[in-house]
Amino acid sequence: MTDPETPGAASPPGEEPPADEEYARAYAAGFEEGIRSALREILLHSSRGHTAQELRMLAESRLARLSEEVDLKRKSLLAPPRRPAWGALLRPPPHTTTRAWVAPVGGTLPPVRVAAGVSVLVREERPAKALELLRGNAGLFPRVVVVSLHPPELPGVPANRRIDIAPRQEGPAEGGPSRLRLSELGGRLREPTEAAGGALVYVDSLEYFVSEEGAETTVRFAHWLVGQVQTTHSSLLVSLDTRALDTKDASRLERAFPQVV
Repeated sequence: MTDPETPGAASPPGEEPPADEEYARAYAAGFEEGIRSALREILLHSSRGHTAQELRMLAESRLARLSEEVDLKRKSLLAPPRRPAWGALLRPPPHTTTRAWVAPVGGTLPPVRVAAGVSVLVREERPAKALELLRGNAGLFPRVVVVSLHPPELPGVPANRRIDIAPRQEGPAEGGPSRLRLSELGGRLREPTEAAGGALVYVDSLEYFVSEEGAETTVRFAHWLVGQVQTTHSSLLVSLDTRALDTKDASRLERAFPQVV
């Protein structure tokens, strides 16, 4: 007859299993579900035609924020939140060194603190919330990069800390406007993001690039940019009007971002 006190032995009917056995069962179940979830995600990305380099970038981005996702899951199980909060989504992950806050003009605190390595897509008809985040957090970074057809005003950000990149520039009448390719944009974003301290990158022209170079190229660029700010400890804010895009294209762009608000 099996001794019920023996480690690993089955508990008699009607009795609660020992605490260590219950812990082992819960751990094993969670471990299994985690592996299943990871494999499903790999299969999903593979079915979309991503290259090996893109799959690696997606995996590295997911690994970088895994601790935060686990912590959010634990807290949701203990006390399910009544509504999503920006602070919970955008707070820096554990063991991440955050920058000291530098007060912008007016001395008010930013609405949400955008941590290093974070990429946020804001769905809105006109740039508003994303601009609020940009202006509130510009003082946290040594440089700010603005990719916009209509560059916004950034009070308190001196010219030597601001880099404007125009997707389209008016040229001579006979030549017409000159257009910036996504491949060129990627090259111009490397230097400010890879410089010491990284950069806060703001983009409100993804719809323009979809119309110029197609959704497939723009989605691939979005995945690359999210990975770039992650590895360089920069941050990314994107304002996107999904009404201007096909539903499928808008959904694919949203999935490229770890945070969508």
